[in-house]
Amino acid sequence: MDTVSIVLQFLLSLSILIVLHELGHFAPAKWFKTRVEKFYLFFDAPPFNSLFSRKKGETEYGIGWLPLGGYVKISGMVDESMDKEQMKGPAQPWEFRSKKAWQRLIIMIGGVTVNFLLGMFLFAMVLWGWGREYIPSSELKQYGMSFDSLLRHNGFQQGDLLLTLGGKPFDRLDPNDFRKRVMLDGAREATVLRNGNQETIRFSDEVAQNISKVLKNDLLSARVPFVVELVADKGPASTAGIKKGDRIISFNSQPIEYFDQFWPVASKHKGQNVNIGILSESGDSSVIAVTLTPQGKIGANAKMAAYFKKETQEYSLAAAFPAGAKMGWNFLTDQMQAFKMMFKGDISVKDNLGSVISIGKLFDPSWDWRIFWTVTASLSIILAFMNLLPIPALDGGYVLFLIWEVITGRKVSDQFMERAVTVGFFLLIGLMIFALGLDVWRLF
Repeated sequence: MDTVSIVLQFLLSLSILIVLHELGHFAPAKWFKTRVEKFYLFFDAPPFNSLFSRKKGETEYGIGWLPLGGYVKISGMVDESMDKEQMKGPAQPWEFRSKKAWQRLIIMIGGVTVNFLLGMFLFAMVLWGWGREYIPSSELKQYGMSFDSLLRHNGFQQGDLLLTLGGKPFDRLDPNDFRKRVMLDGAREATVLRNGNQETIRFSDEVAQNISKVLKNDLLSARVPFVVELVADKGPASTAGIKKGDRIISFNSQPIEYFDQFWPVASKHKGQNVNIGILSESGDSSVIAVTLTPQGKIGANAKMAAYFKKETQEYSLAAAFPAGAKMGWNFLTDQMQAFKMMFKGDISVKDNLGSVISIGKLFDPSWDWRIFWTVTASLSIILAFMNLLPIPALDGGYVLFLIWEVITGRKVSDQFMERAVTVGFFLLIGLMIFALGLDVWRLF
């Protein structure tokens, strides 16, 4: 039943995003009196083609059987359908290729515009309906905070409790707020509570610039003991017999007291057989042999929520919209940063790229509507960002060629567009297969 719930949530979320994205192309196309031949949710590819179709006016509306996306087929446009016959005849007034460059540009950016706005709108509605949960800094006194290596090299220590940043109180665990104060507000001084004493830490402009290279959740987090909360099916921990509630207390005889101490030692033994000390819920201790993954992981997460009492910040409808827009923008910049880091090799592609399987895992099996709409908002932003990549067959590829035309006054030939779209299409298929392969490899 959990799998069924996740699949249904994924299909519903995907359907909402696809229909509204394609509507973003459809509406301006009709506005500029461009003929739209098809409007499809999912792909109507052989052998089954469409599950449902109905023609109204000049447009065929339908649902395909292959849930990998959707499309609108616009007359006179070189797209993934590769309808070359249509392009051989003279351009007609109702065709995409007959419209002015700025009109074609608006048609092409309509989808990503809708997705950006939808993501921010949904974030706002989540804030209005459920508020925003956060961990007050006062809840972190027992164990303190965990910091990225960049901050540790600049004077922070694991277990420090951040009290002030830039002369202002730091009263909640919020990596985005930390990043904003340092990068945008120019904060260069922090006060921490360390072993009962207050210490002042000063950092340079160079450190502030490098903070942008660190993923927000790695920058600072709550410090907790490594008590296992989730164990991945068929992962090293599950295979070795580690269970939920077990506490990891050593790694190759080296004491492990906190979750943040595990990764630094495990990363030095990637793919190796190691001995991990376990303290069970009943109080029995044992040492278990575990074979780490090639990434140095065991397939287990630590318990977090049980150690802290969260508070909720409520939002009025008026306050939710700017907060939702900010939330969407922060999420977008995080995705851009992660993509840049993967491209440069700063973070592993195989550890951070995923397919529909990874997306499905974001949903709660119990069908929590707050989580559903939060995930849908996040996916909407990701869909917009991915579609803006300058790859032919994606909206960003068309936009790139149209911007070139607007600037130079020279239109890219249909023959070149056909070749570019073909290359882009196979590039996307290859990327999707690669991402799916990574997810399947992680499962087994």
